[in-house]
Amino acid sequence: MTKLLSNISLLAAASILLASCGLQPLYSGGTNGVVANQLGDVEIEPIKGKAGWLMRNALSDQLSTFEGSEVKYRLIVELDDKIAGFGVRSNDRITRERRTLRARYQLVRLSDSVVVLDATAGSDAGIDVVSSEYATVAAEETALENLSTRVADQIVKRLSLFAREQASGSGN
Repeated sequence: MTKLLSNISLLAAASILLASCGLQPLYSGGTNGVVANQLGDVEIEPIKGKAGWLMRNALSDQLSTFEGSEVKYRLIVELDDKIAGFGVRSNDRITRERRTLRARYQLVRLSDSVVVLDATAGSDAGIDVVSSEYATVAAEETALENLSTRVADQIVKRLSLFAREQASGSGN
C-alpha cells in the first residue's frame, strides 16, 4: 500500500513539473485544432521517380487525416536516393549496402508564392547483400518503402511545428 501511495505521489509530482515546463500538445484540439487545420491546407506537388511516388503517397497518407478549408500551401519535395556498398570481402564482393533517402522540401504560400519553410529530412537503412539477387533487390525495395515513410513522418512533424509557430504568431 505504501508503495502504491509513493507511486501516486511521484506521478503527481511529475505531472506538476511537466505542466510548469510549458510543454503543450502539438495537436491540441484534435482534428479541429489550429495545427490540424493548417496541415489540411497543404497540397503536395508530384515528386519524380519511384521514390517520389512512394514519398508522395506516404505524405498524403499522413496529411489526409487533416481537413483544411482550402489549399493555402504547396509542398515541393526533391529527393536524393542513393545505394552505396560498404561491406567488402577479400574477393571484392559487396556484403552490405546502405540506402540513403534525403529530401529537401519547401512549403510555398500560394497567396504570394513566398517560400515560408525550406528544410531537409533524411534517413538511411542497412541492407545485407546475399547470394540471391532477387532477395537483395527485394530488400532494397523494402528499405525504400520504409525510408519513404520515415522521411515523410519527419516532414509532417516539421510542418506541424511550423503550423504551431504560425498559430502562436512567432512564425514568418
